[in-house]
Amino acid sequence: MRLIFMGTPDFSVPVLDALVTAGHDIAAVYCQPPRPAGRGKKDRPSPVQKRAEVLGLPVRYPVSLKSADAQQEFAALNADLAVVVAYGLILPQAVLDAPVNGCLNIHASLLPRWRGAAPIHRAIMAGDAETGVCIMQMEAGLDTGPVLLRMATPIGTEEITGQLHDRLSEMGAGLIVQALAQLSSYVPVPQPDEGVTYAAKIDKSEARVDWSQPATEVDRLIRGLSPFPGAWTEMMGQRVKLLASTLAKGLGDPGETLDDTMTVACGTDAVKLLRLQRAGKGAQDSETFLRGWPVAKGTQF
Repeated sequence: MRLIFMGTPDFSVPVLDALVTAGHDIAAVYCQPPRPAGRGKKDRPSPVQKRAEVLGLPVRYPVSLKSADAQQEFAALNADLAVVVAYGLILPQAVLDAPVNGCLNIHASLLPRWRGAAPIHRAIMAGDAETGVCIMQMEAGLDTGPVLLRMATPIGTEEITGQLHDRLSEMGAGLIVQALAQLSSYVPVPQPDEGVTYAAKIDKSEARVDWSQPATEVDRLIRGLSPFPGAWTEMMGQRVKLLASTLAKGLGDPGETLDDTMTVACGTDAVKLLRLQRAGKGAQDSETFLRGWPVAKGTQF
């Protein structure tokens, strides 16, 4: 098929690769414009732009698709279909209608649960037992369109957002190739009205650990915000990111270390911290971290 691909972050790259490998003709790749990044604040292209250029594909990164010129340029590509995954711009109706078979979105949740910007983070933070990927026919609403295909996967008890992100990206890549190969055989199924939840964008104000919360909540927060933006706590006067954890047994004052191996009391029960990062340092497993900065039993976070 002649496709337009629309995506921006790392999550989208395996999908682009899968479409190229499957032999589809990529008429153009749309992504977000390069953004200032790094110490020099130089414009840095998105992961999708970098990958598309390596593949020799034409890249476009309009600031908006609302103008008549942008919409005409999109329609002039004469695509059979557009594949959209974590693109980052709202698609006006004229864009949705331009390809012969419309636009398909790869969404990292089991719709209608977790519509919106941060479905992977929110699924872990909410303690969901499973999540998945949906191939959805796009319409004007926020992730409201009918679903062609879905695939579920369990969430591991110690899985962090970064790990689940990578698994769902690969699942989405396989699922969209399957969907395109058998497009005429799928009947889009409208999403039910029951079970709708919204995955609001992660705000950094959510990231500070409240040790008075139950251990299950603290553990979900740590895993759900890893690697970005990273849950954090103050440890002996310094801010430290907490990047992996598991549930543990133990009682103590909330935020108190119960041993010298990073078991920390919560409002109920405890968590064991498995991976941490000090400001200006790289992430380390807890054993390595403690060799460089011992934290004694009874330390209060």
